[in-house]
Amino acid sequence: MNPEKVVFGFFIILSLTLNFGFVLGEIDNPVHRHVYELFAVVVVNFIATILKFGDRSQMGAVLLATSLVAILQLFAATLVWALAVHVNGEGMTEVVTASIVSLSAGAMLANVISVILLIIETVMLRR
Repeated sequence: MNPEKVVFGFFIILSLTLNFGFVLGEIDNPVHRHVYELFAVVVVNFIATILKFGDRSQMGAVLLATSLVAILQLFAATLVWALAVHVNGEGMTEVVTASIVSLSAGAMLANVISVILLIIETVMLRR
């Protein structure tokens, strides 16, 4: 067993599960969202992205692309949250919450693609 592959797979799957946990719930209900959960999603996705920089294969390039998309979506969700709460002062309204969840769902889709690619790569490995 390759410990590097274990850590790599762990962070890819953890980023998907954390993102799923954040998106789960009513899309426009701010009570179903917590800022620390979004923070955890961003941090774990960032770590997963950093781990993908070492792979120089074509599959590695696609995995990196999916991570960059997820990071971009999560950065946009974080920006919307910060602007709504700290700049505009409107707080977590239903519209703001729906925007944050929609952007996070886009990141989750990128994470799903990443996990599917990881599974495909693992199945294609020959012993």
